[in-house]
Amino acid sequence: MSGSTERLFRFERVEWDDPRAAVLRARMDVEMTARYAGPGSPELDDAVTAALRIDPADILATVLVVDGDVTLIAHAALRTHDGDWEVKRVIVSDDQRGRGVGRALMNELERIARAAGVPRLILQTGSKQPDAVALYEKIGYTPIPIYEPYIEAIPHSFCFEKLLA
Repeated sequence: MSGSTERLFRFERVEWDDPRAAVLRARMDVEMTARYAGPGSPELDDAVTAALRIDPADILATVLVVDGDVTLIAHAALRTHDGDWEVKRVIVSDDQRGRGVGRALMNELERIARAAGVPRLILQTGSKQPDAVALYEKIGYTPIPIYEPYIEAIPHSFCFEKLLA
């Protein structure tokens, strides 16, 4: 993407344990903890922690978005989950939001899944992430019932699917 005030960015597939990917996931953890902390929000109990845990062996792809000057600006991953491919750990750096990076990143995940013959992608997001929900709905994701492991652990989840075929 480019424009008069925007710099180019590119996608880079990396391993889950790439240190740059870990930095972006740590930023996401800080942001999500701040969003969900406080009155009326459940603490990260063992059930929530277990539901959000990702086994690196289940990761199918990890994608970074890198700005033209090698600045890391976004991250997302695809993992196998009960026969589906699930979108996980989507984050765009605060200062990069609003320039189409999230939409482009989701399109890249869909391209990867389509190339592998995957019929749909699923994802889970939280009740305090209206920006994420808005993006997913704009790009064609439709609500589905909450699926495991989120049903009991995070009952206020929003789950979505996008048919790719």
